[in-house]
Amino acid sequence: MSVKVRFAPSPTGKLHVGNVRTALVNWLFAKGQGGKFVLRIDDTDLARSTPEFEQGIEDDLAWLGLVWDERYNQSKRFDRYEEASARLKAAGRLYPCYETGDELDRRRKVQLARGLPPIYDRAALELTEADRAALEAEGRKAHWRFRLEGKRVAWEDLSRGHAEVDTASMSDPVLIREDGLFLYTLPSVVDDIDMAITHVIRGEDHVTNTGAQIEIFEALGAVVPGFAHMPLLVGADGQALSKRLGSLSIAEMRDLGYEPIAITSHLGRIGTSDPLEVADSVEALGSSFAFSKMGRSPARYDTADLDRLNAQSLHAMPYGAAKPRLEGLGLALGEAFWRGVQGNLQTFGDVADMATIVQGPVVPVIEDPVFAEAALTVLPEVIDADAWSVWTTAVKEATGAKGKALFMPLRLILTGQAHGPDMATIVPLIGRERIAARLKGETA
Repeated sequence: MSVKVRFAPSPTGKLHVGNVRTALVNWLFAKGQGGKFVLRIDDTDLARSTPEFEQGIEDDLAWLGLVWDERYNQSKRFDRYEEASARLKAAGRLYPCYETGDELDRRRKVQLARGLPPIYDRAALELTEADRAALEAEGRKAHWRFRLEGKRVAWEDLSRGHAEVDTASMSDPVLIREDGLFLYTLPSVVDDIDMAITHVIRGEDHVTNTGAQIEIFEALGAVVPGFAHMPLLVGADGQALSKRLGSLSIAEMRDLGYEPIAITSHLGRIGTSDPLEVADSVEALGSSFAFSKMGRSPARYDTADLDRLNAQSLHAMPYGAAKPRLEGLGLALGEAFWRGVQGNLQTFGDVADMATIVQGPVVPVIEDPVFAEAALTVLPEVIDADAWSVWTTAVKEATGAKGKALFMPLRLILTGQAHGPDMATIVPLIGRERIAARLKGETA
């Protein structure tokens, strides 16, 4: 069987950490199996869906490297949902209900007070044609519920193992609202059938929904796909993912300087037995993905891990990949510059600060003018790859300084900072003229 999965976001907001993890795991599973990844835009809510959010979804997925093989808009498939709903109505599996929200809430409270489960009592099934006509004459419009069979629905979950849901403990789900809007469940099932989706992969908070959806697949005479329900994300403290982190959009993460491979490596490997290291590529991440590696406990989302992976991805980035980005920032300083600074980068944007060290202007920090003057006196005429070693040896002999007392004053004078790139690498890039000027206390 050729694997085919889907990601179905709603274009009513930006993609964030939680739903990108779902998209990523679908993509990794499909590509690891040589299968296909479908992007299906859930824009049935025409009032809230916007072209801007739809484009943002595409841009974010493409930036992350999660390229789709097929793409659909649910808003263009209403005729198929009408056909499916007609079939279910004819079979007696989709029935009209007229209760208001307030009426349903009162019934639930009564059921709870009696120690009964607060599920829909199917009172609408007792309505006669005359009853329905009278309600509609009052101005009420029907919402449509799917009549569950009230049985134990079982499946072998790729993530959880054997799973069962008793649909007798559930309310018959509403599939069509009073205003005629199809809710997520029916379009999703119809699309999965039409698009030959083989596996539905999502968070474990959807386990109960799966019981009802399997019954809808069966009622439409379709083959039921496989399912995988992943553990949800929690924060570093083990608590529910904070609103601040959980709602952090991919667009915001991009603006903060996170690399796509750092994000995909982080989200693809947290909660698994794989080491939390940056992958060579998202394709390599897919080739090593397996649900058998995924634990049953919630996956811990820790920004400290993400920051570490982000730095790791930059430290390993070849110059060929960095060059066009450097040039885009107006920093065409060559491969030697990149090699000299990349080990100190936390985000790519940090190269601008590194470029300032090389190009200036730097305000030198001179704590001991006598030391600076001595260092200038023995400054080599030729600043090459060996210049730092030769120069520091000469400064040591001239001043008697050694260790931190030797190297830190030179770093502060030349870079204006107490920390930074390897001085042996950066000194030839600064050049003798700027070094001499900074030793004199000049901003250069």
